[in-house]
Amino acid sequence: MKAVIFRQHGGPEVLEFTEFPTPEPKSGEALIRLRAAALNRMDVMVRNGWPGLKLEMPHINGADGAGEVSAFQAPLAEDEAGMKVGDHVVINANLGCGKCEFCLDGKDNMCREWHLLGETVRGTYAEYVSVPVKQLYRLPNDFDFHQAAAAALVYQTAWHSLVKRGKLQKGETVLVVGAGGGVNTASVQIAKFVGAQVIVIGSGAQKLEMAQSIGADILIDRSQTEDWSKAVFTATNKRGVDVVVDNVGTTFMQSLRALRKGGRLLTVGNSGGPRFEIDNRYIFAKHLSILGSTMSTLADFKEVMDLVVAGKLSPILDKAYDLKDAAGAQERLWRNENFGKITLDIP
Repeated sequence: MKAVIFRQHGGPEVLEFTEFPTPEPKSGEALIRLRAAALNRMDVMVRNGWPGLKLEMPHINGADGAGEVSAFQAPLAEDEAGMKVGDHVVINANLGCGKCEFCLDGKDNMCREWHLLGETVRGTYAEYVSVPVKQLYRLPNDFDFHQAAAAALVYQTAWHSLVKRGKLQKGETVLVVGAGGGVNTASVQIAKFVGAQVIVIGSGAQKLEMAQSIGADILIDRSQTEDWSKAVFTATNKRGVDVVVDNVGTTFMQSLRALRKGGRLLTVGNSGGPRFEIDNRYIFAKHLSILGSTMSTLADFKEVMDLVVAGKLSPILDKAYDLKDAAGAQERLWRNENFGKITLDIP
């Protein structure tokens, strides 16, 4: 099969478009002929590497992918799998073992042996990938593969964080720190679906206009307003917001200041850096909660993908690249030039 691999960590120059052995599905797995993949910042972080990261080299990036079921591993029959060869599917990259106490309790995103497709196991920058059948969601045959791939990771992540962990309610106000990323655009849409008011902090007029086009109610340009927490406070009539979606990390202090008493700060990542200082007085004096999560449960994934397929949530597509041009796609993502999801076309 054709695949984009890297044999060592480094910059975009380490990515190589080449022939690679097609994976063979193990027991309980299906072989998927991929038609589209979607990028996440995690792809670049894995390519760059970090201390303690151990990969089987060559490695293949990519958590998100959609395509067609090509084969099942015997003795798994089609009727046992709940689908058949040729079915259109999208992949849930959240890989739980299915056996630990968390998985048995339906909390597979907290699995003791948790893996993320494309991070610690080979991923979707390829013509084929083999994954457990339980990780597949069947798509209508006319549903766009790029839309499906773009939705899979970010919508389950935002749904679990906002709705399940954050308990977002109709009528609340949500602040989203960052206008263009996949999780942030998903968060804007999900918050509006729930019935919340949405404030977005963005880096420029163009991205803020795009955020407004998908439902953002109040726009704050951080390039013009350095102390955006004060601007949020003013915009909410000195009340503050109920919920902040902050996946930057280094912006936590401004987020904490923007929250009303009893508010919740939700985080699923740290694109600005993993280590930073916060003033604990804001947390206990304002009765604040910081709620972290990773991905979602299998049940959450089905719940949010049902909404995507029904058209109630619509993934934002930025730009599609050919698979062989994955290095350029990653550079666009890392420079924050995108609004929504960058995808790879796998013909």
